[in-house]
Amino acid sequence: MDPAIGGILCVCLLLLFMMLGIPIVFSLGFTALGVGFLVYGSSVFVKAGWTSFYVWFDINWLPLPLFVLLGSIIAETTMGTDIFSAGRKWLSRVPGGLIASGIIGEAVMAAALGTSTACILVVGQAADKEFKRHNYDRGLSLGALLAGGVLGPLIPPSATMIIYAILIDVSIGRLFIAGVIPGIMLAVLLCATAVLICWRRPQLAPPLGEVSWRERFSSLSRIWSVVVVIMAALGSIYAGVATPTEAAGMACVVTLIIGIAVFRLRWSGLRRALEGAAVITGIIMFVLVGASLFSYVVGSANVGQLLYNIAESVAVSPWLVIVMINVIILALGFIIDPLTITFLTVPVLAPLVIALGFDPIWFGVVFVVNTQIGLITPPMALDLFTARTYFEVPTGDLIRGVVPFLIVAVVFLAIIIAFPEVSLWLPGLMIGR
Repeated sequence: MDPAIGGILCVCLLLLFMMLGIPIVFSLGFTALGVGFLVYGSSVFVKAGWTSFYVWFDINWLPLPLFVLLGSIIAETTMGTDIFSAGRKWLSRVPGGLIASGIIGEAVMAAALGTSTACILVVGQAADKEFKRHNYDRGLSLGALLAGGVLGPLIPPSATMIIYAILIDVSIGRLFIAGVIPGIMLAVLLCATAVLICWRRPQLAPPLGEVSWRERFSSLSRIWSVVVVIMAALGSIYAGVATPTEAAGMACVVTLIIGIAVFRLRWSGLRRALEGAAVITGIIMFVLVGASLFSYVVGSANVGQLLYNIAESVAVSPWLVIVMINVIILALGFIIDPLTITFLTVPVLAPLVIALGFDPIWFGVVFVVNTQIGLITPPMALDLFTARTYFEVPTGDLIRGVVPFLIVAVVFLAIIIAFPEVSLWLPGLMIGR
């Protein structure tokens, strides 16, 4: 079988198996092995064995389990509650102050947790109690937190960013730093949207009451631990004194010490963190093997170069190609989770983007935002249905609440596509880049 036909068949079979509900690790692996056998014969099985060895023993993947462990340890502390509590006191006079506090809490926790679901649940545990106590509209409030979950993988560290960077061989550190300013910008836009909605419809978010300045300043004393963890994880990378792997290891040690000394983390909590991190890392590593083999079969068809030749032959504007790519990724997000989209599209689309003259670091930030929007967009909407089950809120209320923030997220995606400098300015200032 011709490699080009094999590559197309591989992609089609993967989509078919996933729509049938077959787990992603089996869909990737069996599709690649089956089509690879038709194209390359029995040698594909030797390739599968070597692929497993090289993926599992590749030191480049080391930041991934360390950052997963970091997030698991933090989830066993009350850091998320402390951040939300401080935000609540400082924004007590602002319309929708609790919602804005929740989004700010997610932004801060994103710099430690790195996944959208973890940010939503960690901050939401504290926020939802306050939403109920102050008679906030839970559909709007939790909808805002769902949109704020996009900040999880955008503000580093981020598992999606690590996988993207390794798949196309770009600097993990630069990609991490590239997400900082877009993450802050998105957090501000979401907070402003919540405040505007609650200002125009005050019945959705009743006033919180007066909070003294003493209480406000005293609440800041509880968030120093998060600042220390963020500086250990990101400050060391930006300053050029540590690689992402070293920064992740240092942040884990710092967080563990703070957890034991300040938050009374004991063996039972640490064991849950270790078990959770091991399960998540194990799943990802098995998916990586299947994805690597899948990328080999599809990549051998040189699909990226084929797409570039087509775009060049029809004289299509590079920016139009970028728009089309983002529309495709956005559509895939309606039915596929971000991890699968990453393995399915990055090996094919990233070479095309680079060939068109665009910065792969910028495209990485755009890619992360785009794939995360799918997590709150039906019918897939993994985060939306997780929040519906966890917080026991009607699906219709949650969808109505998230729509205004979903629109803001899509507009934000258009902004970072149109202005690459938003993502690339800060990495350009890195020491030792």
